[in-house]
Amino acid sequence: MEVVNESETVFDENQNASVCVLTLSSGAQLELITGPIVANFIKKGITYYHTCYGVQNIETAVAFLKREHKASVISEIKPGKLFNGRRAVFLYAPIGIIELLEDKQ
Repeated sequence: MEVVNESETVFDENQNASVCVLTLSSGAQLELITGPIVANFIKKGITYYHTCYGVQNIETAVAFLKREHKASVISEIKPGKLFNGRRAVFLYAPIGIIELLEDKQ
């Protein structure tokens, strides 16, 4: 696979991180993140720490994950600067940290 697109790198005040997205020839996207939260993970030897899922309705998806998978919210729902203000939230679930990114309205 090869990188077919690279977004601009932006600093997102809501996440206190600089982020950039690489799009691969398969269509998969990788989000590259740097900032204090990531630095803490790296100090612990963790380099892959969350999976992101696109959802149609973020509140419905959060309620489902909390009810059906015992997930707990670890950040409030906030607009993401890199994603043109699309709302995102982070949860902790048995499979690890999950980011939900709301589809464009």
